[in-house]
Amino acid sequence: MPGNSFGHTFRLTTFGESHGPALGGVIDGCPAGIDINLEFVQKELSRRRPGQSKIVTQRKEDDEVEFLSGIFEGKTTGAPIGFTILNKDQKSKDYDHLKDVFRPSHGDYTYQAKYGHRDYRGGGRYSARETVSRVVGGAIAKLLIAKEKIKIYGYVTQVGNIKLDKCHMDMDLSTIDDTPIRCPDKEIAEKMIARIEEVRKAGDTIGGVVTGIITGMPVGLGEPVFDKLNADLAKAMMSIPAAKGFDCGWGFEGLGMLGSEFNDEFYNDKGNIRTKTNYSGGVQAGISNGEDIYFQVVFKPVSTIMKKQMTVNSKGEEVEVAGKGRHDPCVLPRAVPIVEAMAALVIADHLLRNQV
Repeated sequence: MPGNSFGHTFRLTTFGESHGPALGGVIDGCPAGIDINLEFVQKELSRRRPGQSKIVTQRKEDDEVEFLSGIFEGKTTGAPIGFTILNKDQKSKDYDHLKDVFRPSHGDYTYQAKYGHRDYRGGGRYSARETVSRVVGGAIAKLLIAKEKIKIYGYVTQVGNIKLDKCHMDMDLSTIDDTPIRCPDKEIAEKMIARIEEVRKAGDTIGGVVTGIITGMPVGLGEPVFDKLNADLAKAMMSIPAAKGFDCGWGFEGLGMLGSEFNDEFYNDKGNIRTKTNYSGGVQAGISNGEDIYFQVVFKPVSTIMKKQMTVNSKGEEVEVAGKGRHDPCVLPRAVPIVEAMAALVIADHLLRNQV
């Protein structure tokens, strides 16, 4: 079965290619009566759009969403919510030289091998441009879960070997968007931006980590056995282009700890059961425990670089290739709203499943 849909009760199906006329989607299962702030939805898209700073791709897209159905007089009707986003600044000629060439670490070869035919213009369906539809779906999901006072934050905590080592509770998360890199620590953010600039000028790319925080979580979201909350978050994050790793709570960081150190001890906080350390990241046995959920997503360096590399063409001949056009030297700043959107889709889906 095609994998163009995500979610069970709250379900997003997307369509469109990087250099096609438009992208879009359909949200099914959204309850009636949700107030839709169109300004908020557009702001979320602006956080993801290209051309917003010098450390991202300079493709210029307004990314204006047009809703076709499911919203009337500012509220959802319960009907499927259809929407489109037009592509306006495609430069397909930048990809003419790739028609018969398989770029290193891209989906060119695998798509060609699987389907026998591919859209080589910017990667087509496997381009990160596809994520614009996810951000629309995630914005609607954020508005839904806001009714339960659940909030989602994403921010950059690592670029290459430059790392932010601070707990989210020790930072002002309202300042995430104050810097182009979307790191709430100004001093670390400046170092990250300088590193990306250095890499960009060298014609190369760099990866890093986006951390996600979900606050206001109720107890009990998550479905055993294969639809655990952390499992669905993992699938959501690993479906994002360039994502290569995921952990929830102290996953990899807890490898050197003993069980006696790692276990979250419960205590009674004025009638509320809480945990002292929250190494579990807010999820135990696949079900939310009421603490903040926190997770990390590792993103690889962008595969398109401006340096010459060896590869093969469709005839199996070894050829030389180099990137052309407009590309991100680092995906992290624009990945933040995508991480948030995918987390919102997961929480909205499980929230509604919990009400059935």
